[in-house]
Order: sequence, then structure tokens, then C-alpha cells
Amino acid sequence: MAEVLLLSDEPSHERLLRRAWPYMRPHSGRLLAALLLSLAESAALVALAPLIGLAVEALVAGDRDRLLTAVALLAALVVAQALLARFAASTLAVAGENVVRGLRERAAERLAEAPLRFLEAHRGGSLLQRATGEIAELAMFVREALPNLLGVTATLAFTIVMLLGYSWPLTLVVVAVFLPPALLITRWFARGAGPAFGAHAGAEATMAGTFAETLDVREELRAVGGLPAWMERFDRDNLATLTTQRRTVLVENRIGAITLVEGAAMAVLLVFGAWLAAEGRLSVATVVVFVLAGRNLFEGFGDLSQLAGEIQTVRAGLARLLDLLSAGAPEPDGVLPLPARGELLAQDVTFRYERDTEVLRGVSVRFSEEAHAGLVGETGSGKTTLSKILGGLYPPDSGRVTFGGVDLREASREEVRRRIALIPQEVHMVSGSVADNLALAPGEPGRDEMEAAFEALGITAFAAALPQGLDTPADDLSAGERQILGLVRAVLADPAVLILDEATADIDPVTARDLETALARLREGRTLIVIAHRPATIELLPRLVGLRAGVLDTRHEN
Repeated sequence: MAEVLLLSDEPSHERLLRRAWPYMRPHSGRLLAALLLSLAESAALVALAPLIGLAVEALVAGDRDRLLTAVALLAALVVAQALLARFAASTLAVAGENVVRGLRERAAERLAEAPLRFLEAHRGGSLLQRATGEIAELAMFVREALPNLLGVTATLAFTIVMLLGYSWPLTLVVVAVFLPPALLITRWFARGAGPAFGAHAGAEATMAGTFAETLDVREELRAVGGLPAWMERFDRDNLATLTTQRRTVLVENRIGAITLVEGAAMAVLLVFGAWLAAEGRLSVATVVVFVLAGRNLFEGFGDLSQLAGEIQTVRAGLARLLDLLSAGAPEPDGVLPLPARGELLAQDVTFRYERDTEVLRGVSVRFSEEAHAGLVGETGSGKTTLSKILGGLYPPDSGRVTFGGVDLREASREEVRRRIALIPQEVHMVSGSVADNLALAPGEPGRDEMEAAFEALGITAFAAALPQGLDTPADDLSAGERQILGLVRAVLADPAVLILDEATADIDPVTARDLETALARLREGRTLIVIAHRPATIELLPRLVGLRAGVLDTRHEN
């Protein structure tokens, strides 16, 4: 059995920036410009305190000209700081949104190209949460919190440098009183933040998966009276999410203790600064600068403490997203072309969904060019699995499948999709009209090509009977009608081999007749393999291939 990489509920947060850098590199120029603007804006903000100090010094000295000059410079700096802040935030937002857009596109591509085994090994809601919910939180962080984070960090650094230039003894006193307890509190927060926020993200993904499954099976749950039991499961997942949320709140509250440290440090600064001024060791202007800059310093740490929770949430989400992008890597693509027509051959194929359970064992079957055959057998015999292997969606664990003598694993996926089309029992439609769904066929066919496809299948009456013609909403179609549209899409793609898993749901006589007419027309000039359930369909097929418990059942070979 091929090894399937499973996503971790709480992936590692180590080297996140290094792992995310390949997705940021294309936007490095704009990111650098945003960083430089943020640094300039922070420098302008820090420079306000020294200018106010100059104004105080001029005021104490009674120097009117120096005072007016300081006030004018202060006004100009305020305007410059405001403009720099605006440009820095907008530039960073644009750069960040471009990075998020790239991640969103990469996640969509990765899920579209991921091996079928990988998709089936994970709950749809969990994958959806990583590809949408985590990216939405990242986008919100980029728009609202990231500009503040860069600005606050730069402001703290510049403020400490400026204070050292004024009085390194007083700066060391402030740092000694404030920094050690602040760092201890930050470390206390960080120690619990990773596990807490990671567990919360995992619990939210589990709840999203349960909710998505509830929508998928709501009719069946109501029909069998299983809704109360299922809701109990949802309540358990919801309670687990609430429990992890409470844990994150408790961890977030740890960082609030920095406020007490700020108050103590400001008190020490005022007392010590006043004593130095009284002793004549510092000017009043310098004390004013320290009070203003100290306020910036303490508010900066306070802002960082407020951002800490958001940073950890985004770190957890980014780790889960990068886990998806790395674990869901597509299998290596082949390079060989496939012939336009050819024989489809499965040789000694074995396949397992689970390591110790063989679904198919040593299956060998040959479908010559333009052959028409049906796959039959009891439920669970391996018919659908074999059809997916023949269609190149699953690589066999052992053995091989060839078309025209070329192993499907050695051919490019695009070539396989062009030559072999699989129409599943449940044909999924995207939101939109019938025409929107048919336009998904290769080449983006127009309405003329769509109408020609209905005519080629001899079911123009089916198209005419649709309530709004090709503009009929696809959501209004029955299972049988969707399979007919799947056949129409197959005509538009014109594959050499068509594999159809016939719908087992009750089909009304008119739709069943249209389906049989389309099949009779579609078999001309191509290989047709039908997983047949209805006697009327089986009668149309000249050959039957039987499966029983994962092996060929020779009783059906004719």
C-alpha cells in the first residue's frame, strides 16, 4: 500500500518564517518597501519626544526663537509621521494580501492536484478549514495587526537607542526594572501559547468537519431518526472547542500581567528622574523626554501583549496551512504521451485502502479498442475501486494498468484525463447553470457545441424539457439527470475510453430512457466500460466482467 501522508492536528511551529519564505519571495520587493516605510514612520514617532524636550528646554530658558523653531519642526514631524504611517500601512497591506492570495491559490491547486488517497484519508471539513478558515485569519492579521506589529517593534528599538543617547544610567534603571519581569511573563505566555492555540485550531477543524458532514447526510439522518445521536456528537465536538477556547483565554490573560510591571517601571522612572533633576545631574527637558519616551516604551510592550494572542492564532493557522501545502503534494507526473486509441489492460492489479485489507487481489482484465463491457458484482466486490484504477485516479499497489502499451503512471495526468474519462455514480455539479457546468469540459465549449453534444447523443428532447434550458440551475437536477450531463461532458471531451458508474438511485422512466439512448450513442467509436446495476443497461452490453470479493468472478465472463 502506498504511504499516505496524514496532516497533523497540531503541526510544528518551528522555522515558520523560513518555511513560509518561498511563498513570500515573489513579493519581497514590496515587502521590503513596506518595512522601510514602517521603520521611517517609527523613527518619526520616536523623534517627537526629543523635539518636545527641545521645546521645554527653550521654554525654561525663555528663548522664544528656539521655541518657535521646535514647535514648527514638531508640527512638520507630526504631519510626516501621519503620512508615513498611512503609506506604510497601505503598502504592507497590499504586499500581505498578495502573499495571502498566493497561499490561497496554492492551497486550491494543492487540493485539486492532491492524490485521491490523501483526500479520502481526511475529513472534508478539516481540509476546508485549513484552505479557507486559516487563510481568512491570516488575511485579517495582515490587514489589521501586522502593520501595528512592525510599527511597535521598530518603535521599541528606536526608543531604547534614543534613551541611551540621553542618559544611559537612567535607561539602564528603567530597563532593569521593566525588562526582566516583562520577559519572564512573555516566556510564561509563550510556553503555554503554542499547545493552547494549536489545540484550539485542531478542535475548530474537527467541529467544522462534523458540521460539514451534518449537511451532507442530513436527509439520511432524518430518515432513520439518527439526528439526535449525531447532534450529540456535534455537541461533544463543540464542547471540546469551547474547552480549548477557554484554555487560550487563560493563556492570553497571562500577558496582561505586564501592565503591573509597566506601572512599577513608570513610578521608578518618575522618582529617580526627579531625584537626578533635583541633584542637577539631568535637565528638566531630559526628564520630560524620558517620561514621554518611557510612555512609548511601556505602551509598545502593552500593544505587543495585546497582539500576542493574535500572533499565536496566526502562527497556529499558518503551521496548519503549511502542513497542508507540504503533505498534500501531488504524485510525480509522468511524461510519456498516450496514443489516440488503444487497448486498456490491467495486469495483476492489487490494491489496499488499509494496510492489511486487500480490496483487489491479482485482477487482470483486458478491454480491447472500442470494446463495450459491463462491470458487475455484489456491493463491496471492488467494482468502483477497479474503475478508479482503470481511470488512473488510483495507482495500484502492485501490478500495472496500460493504455496502448503505456503504463498510466508513466503518462502525464493531462494525457490520461484526455484519453480516459470516468463518470462517477454521483456526478457533482458546481453552483451555476447547466451551461456553466458543461463549460468545464476541455476547451471551454460554447452553447453551439453543447447543443451539438445533446444532438449527438440523441437526447435533444431532454435538453428541451429542462425548465430553463441550458440556464436551468444545476442544483435542481436529479441524480439521473446529472449522470446524463456527465455523458454530455464526456462527448465534449471526446475520450477514447469512457468509464461510467451507473446511478443506482431510483430513476424515473423518462430519465432512464434518455440515459440508455445516450449510452447507445456514446459507445460508438470508443471503449465503454459501465459499472452496471440496472438489468436494462446490462442487456445493452455484449460482455460482462464480474468481481467477487476483490477477485475476478469467471461466472460472468462471456
